[in-house]
Amino acid sequence: MKLGFIGTGALTSAIVAGLKSLADNSVSILLSPRNAEIAAGLASRYPDVRVAGDNQAVLDNCDTVMLAVRPQVAHEVLSELRFRPDHHVVSLIATLSREEIADMSAPAEKVTKALPMPMIAYGQGATIICPPEPSIAALFGKLGKAIEVEDESEFDALSVVTATYATYFKYLDTIHGWLKDHGVGEARGRDYIAALFKALAHAPEAAPEAGFMHLAEEYATRGGINEQVLRELTDRKLFDAFAQSLDGVHRRISKT
Repeated sequence: MKLGFIGTGALTSAIVAGLKSLADNSVSILLSPRNAEIAAGLASRYPDVRVAGDNQAVLDNCDTVMLAVRPQVAHEVLSELRFRPDHHVVSLIATLSREEIADMSAPAEKVTKALPMPMIAYGQGATIICPPEPSIAALFGKLGKAIEVEDESEFDALSVVTATYATYFKYLDTIHGWLKDHGVGEARGRDYIAALFKALAHAPEAAPEAGFMHLAEEYATRGGINEQVLRELTDRKLFDAFAQSLDGVHRRISKT
């Protein structure tokens, strides 16, 4: 596979770093010069990662092309490019449908949507892929879990989950701030929170048949402190507001 990237930002960096951390890292990579600093940094770290002279040179020298530009500039960037029928186009742009990408990358005959997460750089997390595509599933499967989806509406719904990363870290920051206000050292509080939530993240794998609410109830001992916080936040409709935010992201992604 000759793999090219149009757009060289954080997600491209994560994918390249993940691929180049593998024992078999023989995939040759050609980067867009759109973010010259990031592209040059990756090329200096890995001998078989090169920076193209322009975006068209990426297409001219690759058979698989990942689109990693911001949705706001996607139409402008892609309209200037000449795709070939044999190109395999993989869009990492969550808010543009597969049909929109297919129109902009015509006459390329194979268009796949994929949504990896930044932790792919460390071989962690999951990448959703639509429609199922063995070569792309195999590539991302080396970097974590690859989940192939038939229906683009299901892909859109799963994509909404990626809008919750920042909120998760704000949740942890709120706990961290509370600890600091109560005399806990910054480093000690951070280490404790990180270790605790890392352990909690393994609970669904340890009990694959258990629903998330079942796990919540297991920890919410009757009359205990977990039950108190869960009940108070539920009564204040925090989780209802959260679900409404997810609805808003879903409308944006699916354009419904």
